[in-house]
Amino acid sequence: MNQWLDDRLHISRLNDKFLRKAFPVHHSFFLGEITLFSLIVLIITGILLALAYEPSNSLVVNSFDPGTKADPNLVPAAYHSALKINAMPFGDMLRRIHHWMANIMVAAAVIHMMRIYFTGAFKKPREINWWIGMLLLIFAALTAVTGYILPYDNYAYNTVKVIYAITKSVPWVGDWLAQAAFAGRFPGDGIIPRIYGYHIMLLPGILLALTGAHMLIMIKQKHTQPQYAKRLAYKKIVGVPLMTQQTPIMLMLALLFTGLVVLFAAFIPVHPVEYYGPPSTQPISSIKPDWYLLWVFGALAIIPGFEWEVLGGVISAEFVGAMVFPGIIMAAMFAVPMLDRSKDNMYYAENPTNHPVRLAAGVAFLMMMIVLSVAGYKVELVQGGILPEASANTILWILTIGLPAISYFATIGIVRLIRAIREADERDALAHAHADD
Repeated sequence: MNQWLDDRLHISRLNDKFLRKAFPVHHSFFLGEITLFSLIVLIITGILLALAYEPSNSLVVNSFDPGTKADPNLVPAAYHSALKINAMPFGDMLRRIHHWMANIMVAAAVIHMMRIYFTGAFKKPREINWWIGMLLLIFAALTAVTGYILPYDNYAYNTVKVIYAITKSVPWVGDWLAQAAFAGRFPGDGIIPRIYGYHIMLLPGILLALTGAHMLIMIKQKHTQPQYAKRLAYKKIVGVPLMTQQTPIMLMLALLFTGLVVLFAAFIPVHPVEYYGPPSTQPISSIKPDWYLLWVFGALAIIPGFEWEVLGGVISAEFVGAMVFPGIIMAAMFAVPMLDRSKDNMYYAENPTNHPVRLAAGVAFLMMMIVLSVAGYKVELVQGGILPEASANTILWILTIGLPAISYFATIGIVRLIRAIREADERDALAHAHADD
């Protein structure tokens, strides 16, 4: 049977080329795998949730609170189906797992890219995979945002209202762009079917295609090797084969990881659609995006209001804060591989302290993102008396610029101190060696 299959499917070639691929033995390399496991669980739980979800804005009688025959309690079908999912056996549990897996997938992707950046693994010949990774991060965030809209409670309604306004703020083409993206003017009848199409077809298809390309390029180019591999076998692949050593490790990690998330989801609730109720004109003052987009919200909170009319179009603070500024940040991250001037291929992960400027720039960037995320809570900081209302924006802008600058120079100083200690230790060791001679 094996020979029959091999004659037709060339399984032996597959084994020699792919299944014997060596994987480095280092815990940091599992971050990418956790991102992949999260995507797989998201797809499975998403399919199960889709079986009970009704992607429609049409008004139906709320079976949980029908009202009276003369005055029935009508709610959008999408919102009603979310209530029904919560009432199903394990329905709320599925929502929780889906929610937390989405957050963990983005978090694992962020930490994975941090490892790539700080160890220099984005260098030649892996620039393309850095760019694909950036696209994966962006589309993962967009997929999560569209998922938040689908329950179509009042929170989701206000969320999509903000997103629609941001899209509409694009100069010259904003109104057309918003209507094209959201199937008409907000709140239109086609908005939930359109978002549903994005969430279950378009965006997952893009994520799967980018993931496949990411993995194929990684298999072709091989992993960057940990530093210990240089001492064991210079420019040789050091690790364990996919079959039959790496695969059991991956399966055990996947089962353990999924079990921990299920346990976590059992005790930590997610977005309560019943609390917010169906869409209404009642605004929600505390509305905020998830943690991975909170920095954009923070930039919007502290940017001063303005409107410039240019050739018939309006450039507003909303457009600059929500699109131009994040676009500049994303462009800078895409440009990271282009800043490397080395001509040789990179084989081994670099020690971050050997590249102090890159390390300091990364720390400063992270500090800026943290400060901007904190700025997203400006209203709460003012209400709590932590910041004075009159100068809150000024203080947050000073922190946004000042703390990253301090972090940059502090990191440079710490690295220099570490180098000085290393050099002193090397001199002491050399002196002791000469004394022994």
